[in-house]
Amino acid sequence: MDLFEAIEKRRSIRKFKPGQVREEDLKKILQAGRLAPSGGNRQPWCFIIVRDSETKNALAIASNDQKFVAEADTVIVALGDSGAYPKASTSSARILHKQDPMIAIEHMVLAATALGYGTCWIGAFSEAEVKKILKIPENLTVVALLPVGVPDESPPPRPRKPFDEIFFRDSFETPLRF
Repeated sequence: MDLFEAIEKRRSIRKFKPGQVREEDLKKILQAGRLAPSGGNRQPWCFIIVRDSETKNALAIASNDQKFVAEADTVIVALGDSGAYPKASTSSARILHKQDPMIAIEHMVLAATALGYGTCWIGAFSEAEVKKILKIPENLTVVALLPVGVPDESPPPRPRKPFDEIFFRDSFETPLRF
């Protein structure tokens, strides 16, 4: 599957079949995230790969009881390190240490889609609970959870805003038209 096909086929999957993400595929997915760009190439991220059933169940509860999180074969927990930007202003560090791991996660999402797996961004969770469950140091921020597994649904595409409502040429006053 090429990149544009993966972008078109990507869906938020909330129902997974029993079945494993193959180790070689998981490595490709993680490698896609590792190769993502970051501000100043700081790579302010690390990821916890969760496959243990009890831990996935605890993460599902910490994620506002989204049970499908535990049904996925693997949950990738993305962490950001604000200390990676010591010379940046505080506001820059607050943003970059979260934005950069998001870029890496989206690389992983597209790689997983291309390999036939389903994913769903999880941004609704108790950070304190996730940190407690996974023994995450205080200096790291939990950015997102990413369940990855064999999809058991194929939702249709969701509606998107028209092109000329979201793209503009040279200023906000001129919609971009082709």
